[in-house]
Amino acid sequence: MAVTTEQQQHGLTAHSHGAGAPVSSRADHFTSFDVNAFEVPGGREEIWRFTPMKRLANLHNGAEATGTAAVDVKAPEGVSVETVARGDERLGVAGTPGDRVAAQAWTSFAEATVVTLPKDAKVEPTVVTVTGPGEGKVAYGHLHVEAQQFSEAVVVVDHRGSGAYADNVEFVVGDGAHLTVVAIQDWADDAVHVSSHHAKLGRDATFKHTVITLGGDLVRLTPVVTYSGRGGDAELLGLYFADAGQHLEHRTFIDHSASNCRSNVVYKGALQGEDAHTVWIGDVLIRAAAEGTETFELNRNLVLTDGARADSVPNLEIETGEIEGAGHASATGRFDDEQLFYLQARGIPEDQARRLVVRGFFHEILLKITVPEVRERLEAAIEAELEAVGV
Repeated sequence: MAVTTEQQQHGLTAHSHGAGAPVSSRADHFTSFDVNAFEVPGGREEIWRFTPMKRLANLHNGAEATGTAAVDVKAPEGVSVETVARGDERLGVAGTPGDRVAAQAWTSFAEATVVTLPKDAKVEPTVVTVTGPGEGKVAYGHLHVEAQQFSEAVVVVDHRGSGAYADNVEFVVGDGAHLTVVAIQDWADDAVHVSSHHAKLGRDATFKHTVITLGGDLVRLTPVVTYSGRGGDAELLGLYFADAGQHLEHRTFIDHSASNCRSNVVYKGALQGEDAHTVWIGDVLIRAAAEGTETFELNRNLVLTDGARADSVPNLEIETGEIEGAGHASATGRFDDEQLFYLQARGIPEDQARRLVVRGFFHEILLKITVPEVRERLEAAIEAELEAVGV
């Protein structure tokens, strides 16, 4: 296991905690569909200690829905799209809410969207666009995506608009299926979004989950992966860019409970502006039955200006010695002076050199987005962020 840390360089505020940080076992983490089974968090709890509770629009304390989020699905031929009531037996099979906001979203949504990708089929991308309820309004939602046995598909979930929105998103990946998901948070400046993503992988299933977080006042995402059969392969990628005053929080949890499964987590973030704050918590649990597991998680943060703060906490819990490999790494720092010197020595002006470094920093994640229109849009958004700060 390797943990690397760079802290408080060039006046930045950065924090990184390795395996020695005091955390409770994820094996004992409480889950429930009943919102009343969770106490109202005050902000000192382990899973809430980084979140600014006053900015949650009361989503953690019973806020009633005062609006509706619009859900629009553009799906290719053969893909089934349904709007269903809470009682639909498919809902909730991918995972159980692990905090009060997720449970509140479960008990509060009026109807759910179910997308079914057909068995043995390879289909064109499906795009789900979620538009917030509007400024000052609160809404709850639920999205269920099932990739049936041996299917191969890409699903883009694109969030935009204003207001406060909490939801649960399920991904059920059947035996031998290949599902790629790109979840984009491109909210307006006022938006609050708290979301739990639950992925359940069947035998020999492959799941690639990419989170892109750019907009919003406060965004908190919790992707959770579980395995229902051996041979599952999960890759969780993340890219986030925080501006002044933004709070962007990502909490990944990989629960290895089946043998011979693999997971790889890579999240990269950039920060600029006063009180820009990013949080990445990476939890991996390898249970006693998960022999032959191979896992690694990495988080890197690039701080572009003074006054920004990045918290990075990788956690690895292993209950069996019969594994292929496990490790984690975390680093936070400024620009690489050697890279800048190398570029400037070849006649590239400093401002252009800095942009090239940032583009290179994110290149690994962007390269893995297989939908050209989405990749080009995100590259343009990152360029706009760099323009805004004069990098």
